[in-house]
Amino acid sequence: MQIKCNVLDRQFQMHQEEYEAAALKVLRSGWYVLGNEVKQFEEEFARYTGRTYCVGLNSGLDALILSVRALGIGRGDEVIVQANTYIATVLGITENGAVPVFVEPDKYFNIDADKIEQAITDRTKAIMIVHLYGQASNMRKITEIAQKYKLHIIEDCAQSHGACFAGRMTGTFGISGCFSFYPTKNLGAFGDAGAVVTDDEAFAQQIRMMRNYGSKVRYYNDVEGVNSRLDEMQAALLRVKLKYLPELNAERKALAKRYHEEIWNSQIQLPECREGSENIYHQYVVRCSRRDELQNYLADKGIQTQIHYPVPPHLAKCYQHLGHSKGEFPITEGYADEVLSLPIYTGMTAEEQDYVIEQINLFH
Repeated sequence: MQIKCNVLDRQFQMHQEEYEAAALKVLRSGWYVLGNEVKQFEEEFARYTGRTYCVGLNSGLDALILSVRALGIGRGDEVIVQANTYIATVLGITENGAVPVFVEPDKYFNIDADKIEQAITDRTKAIMIVHLYGQASNMRKITEIAQKYKLHIIEDCAQSHGACFAGRMTGTFGISGCFSFYPTKNLGAFGDAGAVVTDDEAFAQQIRMMRNYGSKVRYYNDVEGVNSRLDEMQAALLRVKLKYLPELNAERKALAKRYHEEIWNSQIQLPECREGSENIYHQYVVRCSRRDELQNYLADKGIQTQIHYPVPPHLAKCYQHLGHSKGEFPITEGYADEVLSLPIYTGMTAEEQDYVIEQINLFH
């Protein structure tokens, strides 16, 4: 049996007629950029998250970059961020000339809130929170710290569409919730797409202006902006998928529950869930001290897995100039050596998951 780590076409097939009708409607409309579909999606996604405003963008990375920029954070400023995130999170900081200050993760793969305060200096302007793999971070403690030191919170919600902490959805704790709708996400588009959600009207207006060359009125440019617009086609397709997001997330939770209950191999450490934190399992990430052997073994059995992420940002070649060295963040580096993401996707059959579980339990 051959099993991929992710399969995208099955969720399309579930609602194929609706997707095709939405696409055809856009094609026939004659309006392809910043039209009614974007406006409607922004309103619907803001309502889904519980925020007042949503601004559609070209990508989750642009959401991060523009959020940092809109807050006036730039050269010489510092932004605290967890060390074990994807490079895009850190690029959101460095693209603005600011300095990422790395903090180790906790046992849930998110930033260790107990280690944030010791990283704060008089140059710290914000804390960038990542709800990694689909689980919400410890937002109670993080919010208290941000309020104490008068710091902005920017949330990287690229992997947490619909996840909650204490019943409150990720993306609603900081001034900015940054979402990616890359096709593999729980709310994935059919190409690149992203958004910022916020309750701050002035902040939302700033992001809207920046995404469209820095102009409120065409040809009148108030700031140096960029071209980062969610297009009509992706907005229309996202509107279809958003209607089904609760059931898509429920399916992932059910798949995760089976992994939890039926993987009994003592060499495999299963992910833990923080009390009060909902996990929508964008990834199902296990740990194994013999990770590379496990991955090769599963590949031989026809099971594809992925490593999220093999090289921590502080050790990435592009950030050598920051002066970090191997051993500086041992928890992060340990995760990089041990984590493995198992197959989990919409439409995964019981037989497919049976096979994955069976082969994992046979690994020795």
